[in-house]
Amino acid sequence: MPATILDGTKIAAEIRAEVAAEVKSLTAAGHRPGLAVVLVGHNPASEVYVRGKVKASEEVAIYSEKHTPPETASTAELLELIHGLNVRDDIDGILVQLPLPAHVDAKKILLAVDPAKDVDGFHPMNVGYLSTQRPGLVPCTPAGCMEILKRSNIPVAGQEAVVVGRSDIVGKPVAMLLLNANATVTVCHSKTKDLPAVCRRADILIAAIGRAGMVTRDFVKPGAAVIDVGINQVTDRAEFNKFFAGHPKREESFAKKGSTLVGDVHPNVAEVASALTPVPGGVGPLTIAMLMSNTVRAAKLRRGLA
Repeated sequence: MPATILDGTKIAAEIRAEVAAEVKSLTAAGHRPGLAVVLVGHNPASEVYVRGKVKASEEVAIYSEKHTPPETASTAELLELIHGLNVRDDIDGILVQLPLPAHVDAKKILLAVDPAKDVDGFHPMNVGYLSTQRPGLVPCTPAGCMEILKRSNIPVAGQEAVVVGRSDIVGKPVAMLLLNANATVTVCHSKTKDLPAVCRRADILIAAIGRAGMVTRDFVKPGAAVIDVGINQVTDRAEFNKFFAGHPKREESFAKKGSTLVGDVHPNVAEVASALTPVPGGVGPLTIAMLMSNTVRAAKLRRGLA
């Protein structure tokens, strides 16, 4: 039986509706949540992401503002901007869009964000809260992976989970969340020996490695749930054929645009997995929904309401 496709767009819509209701009641009590996004220079991909974040804020009635310092802004100037946002009571969340220009000390900037307003969940203090199971802000994409599992009624406690990828943004935090939810967790990376064999142990397999279609059906135990965090653009016809030959919808889209998206999981995994997130339309929509959720959580934690 082919895998159940886990609809991230639908789950994200549910979360956004819940967030909108919370924003409404907080606003009625005089605490409208506020989000500030800092976008330095003109990175086209970053501009698209930021537009999406601002639009999502408007849709759930979170107050949002965008700060766009020029490409030439120095580390000192950006630190001053962050400090100004840290002390404002109407701003609950601060998001610094990465990557920052090469001459800027990105670590210094991210460290300067007040941990109570760090809606990306990247500050070492929030990382520490996550690892010691204290209330804090959790990175959006890993939190989205957990919501997909929870809302799709996929059990986590007592299950064997394998995470492919050890980044600070996805791999490590999702491993910690799974561990906190009582899964037995293995984290794999480029030095892991016999990666397919390790992955085949998984009841829950999370792929966050950044390589198109790397996880194929021989990595997957029959009946496993597979969460695909990767988003890779395919522009080469031979590579396209490897993943989507004979798939009419994808063929049509590729012919028109000259590119398509594929995750870190090969589409043929659907033949052995019990559940699979698609790309696009899987984990992606959850990332912005969880950013909205984090902004509300920050507003509540800061005011002792959570």
